[in-house]
Amino acid sequence: MDRDEVDRALARLGEEHEAIETSLLALQDHAGRRLLEGAELTGATKDRWSAAEQTITLLWGYFDAYTAALTAARELRARRRWPNRDDLVALTDRLRGPSVTVASGAAHPPVSLTGPAKLSERFTLEELVSRMNQLYARSLDMVVAADTVWSALPARIDLLSAELRRTRSLAHSVGVRPGEHPAGDDLESITHELAALRAQVVSDPLAFWAPAPVSSAPGGGRPDTDRYDRAARALEDVRREIEAVLAVRQDSEERLLRLRDLLSRADRTLAEARAARGEVLAKIAASEVPAVSGPPTALQERLATAAEYRRHARWHRLSPLLESLEREAEDELMRARESLTAVTAPLAVRAELRGRLDAYKAKVARHGMAEDPLLIERYDAARRMLWSAPCDLRAAEQAVLRYQQATAEALVPRQSGPVDRRGQ
Repeated sequence: MDRDEVDRALARLGEEHEAIETSLLALQDHAGRRLLEGAELTGATKDRWSAAEQTITLLWGYFDAYTAALTAARELRARRRWPNRDDLVALTDRLRGPSVTVASGAAHPPVSLTGPAKLSERFTLEELVSRMNQLYARSLDMVVAADTVWSALPARIDLLSAELRRTRSLAHSVGVRPGEHPAGDDLESITHELAALRAQVVSDPLAFWAPAPVSSAPGGGRPDTDRYDRAARALEDVRREIEAVLAVRQDSEERLLRLRDLLSRADRTLAEARAARGEVLAKIAASEVPAVSGPPTALQERLATAAEYRRHARWHRLSPLLESLEREAEDELMRARESLTAVTAPLAVRAELRGRLDAYKAKVARHGMAEDPLLIERYDAARRMLWSAPCDLRAAEQAVLRYQQATAEALVPRQSGPVDRRGQ
């Protein structure tokens, strides 16, 4: 190397020395490193921090050797303004050759980083810088990962725990307690999970670190929040259930009144169906009339139980009972209406036949054929059947059809011209 090359190499190595010193001091003062030093660690974090501490100690040993070698090279260069050939040869050896010997000793990093342990190692200054950069990046990656988890998860767990305490207080106010309601058991389970999660996050933060698939920067990755997210979702589900119980407390009286009204309407409809069934059996012959069930006594008993729950403020029991009662009361009213429709179907058929018979009679009168003997005879036969009791619907329907047919035949001459009907 000539003099200019030596001076440029010394300047570059000096800049690297300052950058490395700044980085090592920043690592020394890093909040994550101080927390790691003072924490009672477990699991993967304990093992990796033990290795990282050795690596950081070795880094300072490497840096001291680098500092001494750089200082010696600077002193040699400072002897003469114009170094002679021997000086340049010596400087070239110091700046480019394996001139730095570092004792390994007990501070040697794990075998996976540097291979089998050695008593000492020789490096060029550039090799030593590369080795320090590699070890520094690995140490910083571990420190940053632990610090990121500690910065993110414990605070979020504490906020969720505060929300959990508010939800538990609210749950107790409406009677939702462990052993008495599933939501109370869920709250107890979430409480234990958050306590265990926080303790593990504090003692083993790296167990909750998800490294980035491809990242060259130290600390590339994110905190693994899966367990926290599951607990948060479970608490949200319980909170919604508690709010539903609270809503029951607020509108239970109105819902009970509505249920009583539904069951009363169903009872009245069934009573009407039973009365209609008796009328149908008396007035309609040869007709199958379905049986009508009795009043919904089982629902009435459960409604009384719901009212009892409300009087004693057992809201957590009242909530599911009201929901099932509302569904079943609606179904009961629908069944009662269907029963009434089925029972009164024969009366509806008779009414339809009567209306059809009168409509055809009016049509005959409009065409001036009210005095037609055949039509009068068939009308009277159908009318006697429809207005007699009990009414044979099948025979009455056939009589109405015969009257319709006779009417249609009688109206043909009126529409197409005179036709001799003497054969009828």
